[in-house]
Amino acid sequence: MTLAETIYQHSLSLPEQAAREVLDFVQFMEQRYCVTATDTLPQTLTPEQRAAYARLSRLQIDWEGKPITDRDEANAR
Repeated sequence: MTLAETIYQHSLSLPEQAAREVLDFVQFMEQRYCVTATDTLPQTLTPEQRAAYARLSRLQIDWEGKPITDRDEANAR
């Protein structure tokens, strides 16, 4: 099992809010070490797909600081 898989397995046992904190920390570490989502993409993607991922990785949405726990809650807003 890889380190990433081990982290994932541990995250499955956490309550939703704790898992969100872990995600926030991972995203913080990505920023700290200048890692983007496109750095870890499979090499089989086309240049167009890589460009789309790059645009998506820069997308930021302000939800007024409120976490959205699921799609139904997001649609209710």
